[in-house]
Amino acid sequence: MDTNFLPNNNTKAFRDEWIQFIHQLQNTICTAIEQTDGKAVFIQDEWQRNDDGTGGGGITRVIANGQVFEKGGVNTSVVYGTVSETMRKQLQMNGEEWFACGLSLVIHPHNPFVPTIHCNYRYFELYANNVVIDRWFGGGTDLTPYYLFTEDAIHFHTMHKNACDEFDTSFYPLFKATCDNYFVNTHRNNERRGIGGIFYDHQKPTPQKDDWYWLGLAKACGRAFLEAYIPIVEKRKNTIFTEQHKYWQEIRRGRYVEFNLLHDRGTIFGLKTNGRTESILMSLPPTVRFNYNYQPEIGSPEAILLDACLHPKDWLKEQPSTNMDTTNTNQFNN
Repeated sequence: MDTNFLPNNNTKAFRDEWIQFIHQLQNTICTAIEQTDGKAVFIQDEWQRNDDGTGGGGITRVIANGQVFEKGGVNTSVVYGTVSETMRKQLQMNGEEWFACGLSLVIHPHNPFVPTIHCNYRYFELYANNVVIDRWFGGGTDLTPYYLFTEDAIHFHTMHKNACDEFDTSFYPLFKATCDNYFVNTHRNNERRGIGGIFYDHQKPTPQKDDWYWLGLAKACGRAFLEAYIPIVEKRKNTIFTEQHKYWQEIRRGRYVEFNLLHDRGTIFGLKTNGRTESILMSLPPTVRFNYNYQPEIGSPEAILLDACLHPKDWLKEQPSTNMDTTNTNQFNN
């Protein structure tokens, strides 16, 4: 991949370190997902950007029709280009050229008792006269269950709090609140798409927290992905489910699609910068429902999940519910 146009300045060593890290993380996560599924394997699609004033490319890896995972993708990209007028107006971006590099993944399980997960860590540089004039970091992860198991929510949030606490104990509560307030379908009475996680964006290096500091945080949070998610999958993947459970999963997947297409800044940025459409829309689930004014029965497990999406919780202060946190799911059957 030709990145010779990029300035050979003091950010080059960092860019190289970051690129190496996301490719290693991609390999590690894909291996673990395949082992957990036990059947399906990732297919790899290496791509280069079109000759339209932009450059770079990426590695898209997709898994489908497995025993556990219905669809998923773990993608890396290293892309750059000129700042277009569309980017200036719609993304409020100044400068002449830009560079972006990151890892993004979404995993959609087959079993409705296994949650969907999203994860993304990225780095961005902006140039003028071949000099870096701005750069920032972003990333995070969030969990989208279809049935609420409080112990799973506690585990997921605890693993990411531990990663954040290695750097600054103020990070987790700040990043959790940012996540709760970002992954929101504002057009649906501020309904969250899931139970949150951590999210940060436009974090710029300072003398106190330089670029290597933020790289270290991204590494810690990226590595926390497997210990936060895989134990939940292993606990729930063999749970018996019915067509009713699958029906509800597809209703909630519809909300996932709505957020990604209407509100997600990463999706919008990718499409506005002539990104690779197949890789960008990889995040969408394979099957969804958009039923008119669907409302779950009051007091049902589905309604309990929806309430958690409408009213974010401090999961680390919650206690596992004895009637919900069990692998016996007779309670979910009407």
